[in-house]
Amino acid sequence: MWRGILIFLLMAAPVAADERPRQINPIPFSHEPCSVLDGRPCTPSYCSPLEPGPCIPEMDYPYGQNLQLTIESMPAEADRAKYRKPDHDLDTIGDLFAELRSCWSPPSTNAREGMQMSVRFSFNKTGGLIGPPRLTYATAGVPAGTRTTYLDAINASLNACLPLKFTSGLGGALAGRPIAIRYVDNRGLAK
Repeated sequence: MWRGILIFLLMAAPVAADERPRQINPIPFSHEPCSVLDGRPCTPSYCSPLEPGPCIPEMDYPYGQNLQLTIESMPAEADRAKYRKPDHDLDTIGDLFAELRSCWSPPSTNAREGMQMSVRFSFNKTGGLIGPPRLTYATAGVPAGTRTTYLDAINASLNACLPLKFTSGLGGALAGRPIAIRYVDNRGLAK
């Protein structure tokens, strides 16, 4: 009996100022400065079933490891310069994106206004594809024939530009890195 009362009193004791429950970071994945003198772990954090509130572990995702690009069929007037093919070997990520944008030619038949499709692939250091582009997203409710038409257009556009002419520095930096491209057909197509 006395043991139960003692455990109850220990659990009901007020929390000391430095043992307050840790607040959930409102900006996930941000890194807080930490020290060996801190009384709590640094990020990424740990979770415990004894902590009050929800448990949201903070994970250190490798930013910059995934290159993402959106290519529109009809770019805005302000973005037209980004769709010009570079006249030199590709030396920067911006040059790579401009080359990929200039390669895109949307399908003329079986096209659908507002169609979006995303693919993911990687280059080797000589500017060729490591494997065929993998479809990661297609607009919902689109017939299979339309999806196939757009995927064929994406493959044909990429193959027409390959191999890309990378400088040795960019080729070494990009080799094997995943590149995700979202194609958006924003042309005003007649019904």
